[in-house]
Amino acid sequence: CDLTLVKDADFAAGLGLDIQIRTKVVRFWSYIKNVAIKIGNDILEIEGSVDADDADAHYWINFEYQGDLDTFADFPVTQKLPSTYKRRYIIDLSSKYPGASIVVQLYKEFVRVQFNGDQSVFGNTVGLLGDYKTGELLARDGSTVFDDFTDFGDEWQVLPSEPKIFHEVAHPQFPELC
Repeated sequence: CDLTLVKDADFAAGLGLDIQIRTKVVRFWSYIKNVAIKIGNDILEIEGSVDADDADAHYWINFEYQGDLDTFADFPVTQKLPSTYKRRYIIDLSSKYPGASIVVQLYKEFVRVQFNGDQSVFGNTVGLLGDYKTGELLARDGSTVFDDFTDFGDEWQVLPSEPKIFHEVAHPQFPELC
């Protein structure tokens, strides 16, 4: 299921930020399998691997598998491989936001996205992370507050009118619910 984690059309002086996650259901729980990050016209998709012996990086830069990844949207990118089943990608936003970064961490097939920055960096984002200032689970309209996590997740499913930033389409896709 593709979900909008965060988006901000005014990020980095109008470049825009759109981060979508793709979840996978396993029995009664789910996890983030892929993340796709769009800044300006550049897209970086990162995917974990179920094979514990697979030390290959599984990423697409502008839909090219394992393309050149020294920079992304003019921000430096660092890859770290602490072990064969752990990997970190650090997008250094310091050129626009001193000390800020977006970090994607992989542990086998599990993906984690971490935002390092204050309100000046991520204060206008909307999506699954909720309102930056209050933590409220806000709907797309910016005012409806959810108290049910399932309904909130359905609210932020990627819509047909939104950009498809993963390298391939996977089901379910809206209007089919997650």
